[in-house]
Amino acid sequence: MVIKKPETKDIRAELEDYPRERRSLIPILQKVQNEHGYLPRDFMEKVGSYLSILPSKVYSVATFYAQFRFEPLGEHLIKICHGTACHVKGADNVTDTVESELGASMGETTDDGQFTVERVACLGCCSLAPAMMIDDTVYGNLTRDKIRDVLEDFRGEEG
Repeated sequence: MVIKKPETKDIRAELEDYPRERRSLIPILQKVQNEHGYLPRDFMEKVGSYLSILPSKVYSVATFYAQFRFEPLGEHLIKICHGTACHVKGADNVTDTVESELGASMGETTDDGQFTVERVACLGCCSLAPAMMIDDTVYGNLTRDKIRDVLEDFRGEEG
């Protein structure tokens, strides 16, 4: 199954809210991503044209910052913690289990568009290590069986 990217609209009117200066680049990229969940390639070209910046420069800035993404997110975002406590207590096992259960590697979205998997430096819940977060809910003290159960609960909600 191929994920269809959302249709992108004309953003010229939105761009007019910003001065035609280089300093507007990051705020514009943030607004576009907030509204669409990612930075569509054609939007980056339009932003570059509006600001008189080469599209390659816009892309260079966008790829420098980890906050920007270039593909739409899945319906649910899974963040797997790889901070020190989680690393020591089995973050790699969490990652392996999630990837094998979903068939999507770190940074990818499942074919059905339900999950996107990300690695994060810390979720701030070290006492629950190893941990992951799905959307806004933290799951801790994870084992392979707990991970499978959590994912199955999410899959069950969709069906």
